[in-house]
Amino acid sequence: MSRQRSKRAELPPAQENIEKLEKVVNEGNYYGAQQIYKSISARYVSAERYSEALDILHSGACIQLSHAQVTCGAELALLFVETLGKGKIPYDDEILDRLKKIYKLFPRVPLPQHLWDVDDMQQLSENIGNAKTRVEGCSSFLKAAIK
Repeated sequence: MSRQRSKRAELPPAQENIEKLEKVVNEGNYYGAQQIYKSISARYVSAERYSEALDILHSGACIQLSHAQVTCGAELALLFVETLGKGKIPYDDEILDRLKKIYKLFPRVPLPQHLWDVDDMQQLSENIGNAKTRVEGCSSFLKAAIK
């Protein structure tokens, strides 16, 4: 029991970690930041500081998605939903607003209305791949959130 208390005391306020991690993302180290988000949020979950873990994961998902890092953002978004369950966080308007914010940040990938309008097939292929990644990440997140 005393070990758990010391664990809780060792963790800084979540906002300190959020600010540090935002710098890492803004420097372009998306994957490194994602790994740190996962590691730090797991520490807060272990200490049963679910609210702070949720703040960290929400921030991470949002900033990654705002930088068009769909895979990293989607994984953090799924961890956000998973932590809601672990912490037995009741559904309310604030949670819904946080879920909506994540959803709205999934980047939109422009695709042409008609294939005959396409001049660059390589670009079209890349856009289709990006759209597929976005749809898969976003649908996984939405399915988990609804569940």
